[in-house]
Amino acid sequence: MKFGIVVFPGSNCDRDMQDALQNDLGKEVIMLWHKDEDLSMFTTDDCIVLPGGFSYGDYLRCGAIARFSPMMKSVIAFAEKGGKVLGVCNGFQILCESHLLPGVLLPNAHQQFVCNNSYIINSTGGKALKIPVAHGDGRYFASDELLDELEANDQVIFRYCDSLGTIDKQFNPNGSLRNIAGIRNKQGNVFGMMPHPERASSSSLSNVDGLDVFRILGMN
Repeated sequence: MKFGIVVFPGSNCDRDMQDALQNDLGKEVIMLWHKDEDLSMFTTDDCIVLPGGFSYGDYLRCGAIARFSPMMKSVIAFAEKGGKVLGVCNGFQILCESHLLPGVLLPNAHQQFVCNNSYIINSTGGKALKIPVAHGDGRYFASDELLDELEANDQVIFRYCDSLGTIDKQFNPNGSLRNIAGIRNKQGNVFGMMPHPERASSSSLSNVDGLDVFRILGMN
């Protein structure tokens, strides 16, 4: 599997993601500029990544302008053909704005930017993973009907928890409904999450839990 990382004006986690994928996972990575459109070098076995940051300065709404970039038109077509797409933090916001993922990301419930280590757990179980978060608009919101649908279709992939894996709102850094930290689409090829696995994938940082995130998503 090779990866393409889309760089928007305001992206600031693109190189972190590149380092994690190339040096920690040993993957081939191609950097993609938002004004380009060509994804012909990728097959549906590959993955396009939308990294974290503040695309277009987060004007209007986070991800609202990036959604209309030439590259995103190609990413949407790529996803519709079955190609894998991963959005992290701002990338998750862009995926929701592009309607590749349902729901929206609203300002944090406490109206403050949060930047610390949080714990998340895969909805199928396993150990709690310590993954950094850094966002001001990470509160996942959807109607009760949509939330029930996500639950029924196993589309919730990560929830906020404590270090022991206990899921409770007190361990939720932003007020996301049902402690949701990450979701996928119905087809299972588009993934979005607010925590940053690329910042927890190196032994030099004394945390490689992010590698487990990539494994869970089938990208290891």
